[in-house]
Amino acid sequence: MLNQLDLLALIAYLGIVLAIGAWCSRGNKGFGDFIFGGGRMPWWAVGISLIATSVSATTFLGNPADVYNTNMTYLMCNFGVFAAILIVWFVFIPRFQGLKVESAYQILEQRFDRKVRLLASVLYSLHLLLRTGILLFGPSLVLAEIFQVHIGWCIGATAVLAVVYTWFGGLRAVVWTDVLQFVVLFGGGLAALYFCARGIGGFDIMAHMAADAGKTRWFDGSLDPSNARTFLSAGLVYTFFEVAIRGCDQQFVQRYMACEDTRRANLSSLSSAVLGLAVGLLFYWVGAALYAYFQVAEVATLPPDTDINSVFPYFILEILPPGLTGILVAAIFAAAMSSLDSAITALANTSVKDFLPQSVTESMDDRTLLVTTRKFVLVWGFLGTAAAFICVAGQKSLLDMALSFTSLFTGPLLGLFVLAFFLPGIKPGAAFWGAIGGMATLLLFTKTAFLPALQPIYPLSWPWNPFVSLCGTVLIALVIQFFADRKAS
Repeated sequence: MLNQLDLLALIAYLGIVLAIGAWCSRGNKGFGDFIFGGGRMPWWAVGISLIATSVSATTFLGNPADVYNTNMTYLMCNFGVFAAILIVWFVFIPRFQGLKVESAYQILEQRFDRKVRLLASVLYSLHLLLRTGILLFGPSLVLAEIFQVHIGWCIGATAVLAVVYTWFGGLRAVVWTDVLQFVVLFGGGLAALYFCARGIGGFDIMAHMAADAGKTRWFDGSLDPSNARTFLSAGLVYTFFEVAIRGCDQQFVQRYMACEDTRRANLSSLSSAVLGLAVGLLFYWVGAALYAYFQVAEVATLPPDTDINSVFPYFILEILPPGLTGILVAAIFAAAMSSLDSAITALANTSVKDFLPQSVTESMDDRTLLVTTRKFVLVWGFLGTAAAFICVAGQKSLLDMALSFTSLFTGPLLGLFVLAFFLPGIKPGAAFWGAIGGMATLLLFTKTAFLPALQPIYPLSWPWNPFVSLCGTVLIALVIQFFADRKAS
């Protein structure tokens, strides 16, 4: 349990977050202000918001656990990140900014038809809704242990806080709370690393212990596609995963459009990649330091049967000094809220601009459109919270199923944009069925929790999922269009 100083630090942090939401609400006079921050957000703040959204509790809690259990080989994913940044820099952001899009998927209607746009919007919404439930469920498990309450209270409290400041402040509140949350997250990681290394005898001693234990190994040049921890999978093929997220995810596109122009949007994208590398390194080192602390130097002893995902929370609660523990717990709240606030603003944006008919939105004045958007914030906040409760009810089996399900969507979304940008001969029907077929293609190479009886013909590791379904989407669309052209001639 937390002491009074920890609770004071936590309450102060949550109070500041709500104050930011109230302060940002003053500038929201219409849809453009609420969803895009008026298109005048500082690029550096947008870049921090991008990485705060991407980091989530998976990085804060998952990265240390991963290194504690294995090593740092997932750092190779950063090769794919920076390759993806170049592609997004030259291919996606100039198109979004040049057309001044209000939704990433309106480009698909301009190139194909409304049916393809709606398909992309549905795929994206399902992906983000399931992902939001998972990202809210994960940290709530830890918070429930910390506060010794049922997980439902933690999910509910996190969701209510995130929905309240988002409803008031819109994207401005999301961006500026993300900046605060990133500072708390990164500062908390630095503090944890410092106290861990100090307990061992210094950073140098800790680093040598971690290296001798194999925890600092970061490169694997093998070519086994069934292994996610190789340069082929995590370094090269992971590029397609990052392009799909950074180029096709409305959370990212929304932030690009919050910048004044293409140059600033590109700078926000680049800064998010650099900060992402720094955050990844920090929390991987936290994991290596925890292993040296508990397993090599044996400064303290873990309780019997401690799960690897509970090692860092145990260190936060039992080892760190009072006050700092509260800040680290606030960082867990920060990670969960930054995932939810970004998701519900992006989904509200998609609901208004993609799902509602254009004739309906054009008939609304700016004030009515703002009220409608805020209603969708509430709806998606409720659905995201419900998704987290479903994860609680299903526990691990449903969690695995949701992860498998969401992996189906990113590749076909990227495939639709590839068809739109580079294959002018593809017609709407071929694009639509190509995306559906691309999802089905993935089932040939991946064992999924929702179809356990279906065995893949060759099992591939998770970084291959977007690449496989992307290729499936493009190839199937080409085949459909080929036969359609032959029939027409």
